[in-house]
Amino acid sequence: MYPSAYKRGVNQYANVHNESGLADASPHYLIQMLMDGFLARVNAAKGAMDRSDLELKSVYISRAVAIVGGLNEAVDLEKGGEIAANLSRLYNYMTTRLLQASRENDEAILDEVASLMREIKGAWDAIKN
Repeated sequence: MYPSAYKRGVNQYANVHNESGLADASPHYLIQMLMDGFLARVNAAKGAMDRSDLELKSVYISRAVAIVGGLNEAVDLEKGGEIAANLSRLYNYMTTRLLQASRENDEAILDEVASLMREIKGAWDAIKN
């Protein structure tokens, strides 16, 4: 939806990891870190909503959208078949819901997308690296 925002978010995330010595980390581990980062941003957005800090809420939701966009870009639709297509649709749904949560200041939607990401992350974590 916002390609430049996705790219900026992913680049910022990559810069943090490069600076902290994670440049040699496996792609599997980097995906885990992106998922953790997503969950942290969603949680921070909820906190900002609780404090009625709409500007900070928007910042955190934008960062979560950028992360899920980066995760979606990493999905290999050609090699992944139906599973990859379903995952991509789920990431698109999550992006839509994040934007709706921001627009409506709805913490329940943030809980929903966090729950979805925890499920995806649980499956990802179960994969042997």
